Amino acid sequence: AFQPVACHSVSDPQVVAAWASVPFPAPHSYSLPDTLSTYRQDVPWKLLSSCREQKVSCCFAQSVVLRGIGKESHISNCPGKQPASPLHACESTEQILQHYLHTVFPGALSTSHVLEQPCSTLPPYPQFFSPLLTRQGFLLDRLPSYSSAAVESIPVLAALQSSPVLHTLLYGLYKDLQRLNARRGASFFSAGVEHGDFQEALEELRTLSQCYATGFEADESEDEADSD
Repeated sequence: AFQPVACHSVSDPQVVAAWASVPFPAPHSYSLPDTLSTYRQDVPWKLLSSCREQKVSCCFAQSVVLRGIGKESHISNCPGKQPASPLHACESTEQILQHYLHTVFPGALSTSHVLEQPCSTLPPYPQFFSPLLTRQGFLLDRLPSYSSAAVESIPVLAALQSSPVLHTLLYGLYKDLQRLNARRGASFFSAGVEHGDFQEALEELRTLSQCYATGFEADESEDEADSD
């Protein structure tokens, strides 16, 4: 099992990575369980933070918000028919999302929130959407035979995660700052920042990065540090 090699106290700073799906890829004719069932090996959102994207294998904690999926279209059960999956057996949008998060990230602390109101994309919101989107932001399986109107709203899924991605982001920032030429930053230090304080903050950044590393990543970072 993946575990962070260090942990924070309550007073320590916490860092999260931002992810989002804009719009959430919900086909017009699919229910929410149908849609999420197609994302069992990967998640339907992309990394927004300034870090090279990685395949999400685990996370330690997360908060996820889904908006724009109406109650009338999220259930696909038929009376007397066996549910196609545990997701299809859920009785509400909240249960569906929570079950999905527990399935994809077992053992992670997950909180989820569902809002029916979609995100408005009326002018001056830029119309850069695919012609496959309906006016409500749902995916069509083929291009419409008529000229579609502007997208007025979209469903959105967003997440804040504490995960190993943060180790890559923070350790990469540490390495970049470590290579900083102090002579080029003379005006920075002359403005009142002590060089010793800068080095101390740099080491704190390295320590913080280790809080989000798995055992393998922590060992890899130590090997890189030894080779510098």
